[in-house]
Amino acid sequence: MDFLPVSNAGAEAWHFPSLTLLFSKMLLRFWRAFFLGLNVLPFPRSRYCCICKRDVLRFVPYRGGSMFMPPLARALKAVGSDVDHFECPHCGASDRDRHLVLYLRAAGLIARIPGARILHFAPEKHIAELISVHGPSLYIQADKFPTRAGIVELDLTRIAADDQSFDLVIANHVMEHVDDAKQSLAEIYRVLARGGFAILQTPFAPTLTRTFEDPGIQDRSARLHAYGQEDHVRMYGRDIAAVLASQGLVSRVKTHQELLPEIDAGRHGVNSSEPFLLFQKPIESQSHEPS
Repeated sequence: MDFLPVSNAGAEAWHFPSLTLLFSKMLLRFWRAFFLGLNVLPFPRSRYCCICKRDVLRFVPYRGGSMFMPPLARALKAVGSDVDHFECPHCGASDRDRHLVLYLRAAGLIARIPGARILHFAPEKHIAELISVHGPSLYIQADKFPTRAGIVELDLTRIAADDQSFDLVIANHVMEHVDDAKQSLAEIYRVLARGGFAILQTPFAPTLTRTFEDPGIQDRSARLHAYGQEDHVRMYGRDIAAVLASQGLVSRVKTHQELLPEIDAGRHGVNSSEPFLLFQKPIESQSHEPS
């Protein structure tokens, strides 16, 4: 699933059937400290962080790991972050940071960064550093609610940019948060240059035949149980590629096995069930407008 780092988790956290909120928070802090502490022990390190290039004894679980996932998300076999092997104890990179870096390399997209125009929503620190060192001609880091210097305020549903302004748009675990997904996808299509790419990693449940959302689910606790996290507004289903391509983008989606057959998901702390949700704006002008 897509979740905020443990240190930023709110009181609602995940599902603790009979625990008070205070005890829940204490338990999560202890659980995280325990796994951080494991990594100072002098035992062989069988895992590896491709961000900081250090061996790891054990990645730190997210919010206690899969046993504390909301029941519906667990029952639906939701695909997203590897919550049992989430955070690198050395550099703090999440599993989705690691997986995206591996996917970028395997898909040849890092070689496209020099001189490219890139728009990056909700930019992750480690991914932003990787992009910056490869010399894009324009790199805009954006968020609807910026939290650090260097990030501009930008709404994904109303992108303040001209048509065909970017060669690459990255919205890594963002689409499940936006209220108007259709409008956001139309905006991504509009600002992408022809032949440009969009990376739209998003948690989904392959057991759902169709994407599920209901505007009546507004309470944070209800969203937690319905969608897997208190700030999500939908749960994508097995139609995720079609939904994300509905406004004109073309699916270039690849599985972990297709792009990273030599990468041991367990060693690298990534979810092998999470595909690379890559999309492209057609090079030739389409004869019809996006729906």
